[in-house]
Amino acid sequence: MQIIIKTKGISLNQALRIFIEEKIGGLEKFGKAPIRAEIEIGRTTEHRRKGKVFRAEVQLVFPGEVLRAEAERKDLRLAIVEVEDELQEQIKKYKNKNFSKIKRNQRAGKKELKLSPSAKMPKKGRIIEEG
Repeated sequence: MQIIIKTKGISLNQALRIFIEEKIGGLEKFGKAPIRAEIEIGRTTEHRRKGKVFRAEVQLVFPGEVLRAEAERKDLRLAIVEVEDELQEQIKKYKNKNFSKIKRNQRAGKKELKLSPSAKMPKKGRIIEEG
């Protein structure tokens, strides 16, 4: 998975980069690996909040689907952990949705392939001859 990290208003040190790669890269174990992860972290200020407010936004690009999560916290690491938890839930929903589609298509295909009773293989036991 390709991980792209963008920053706004803060500098990205090596420890923070490793933390982000561990948290977001660990999402691969929940299903198919996404093609790309776009991570945007930064410091924002809000009118009613005092002090530093950090924002983390992550977009995971899957084939045919984009999952997105965003969090704002006073600590950047807490925001990243919250985004990770939110994305875990979204990945589980995405995985279950795809699994349901596959099963639905399999059931439909099975209905189409139903054989007539005369074409079925005889079961073990006595064979009753029709006369």
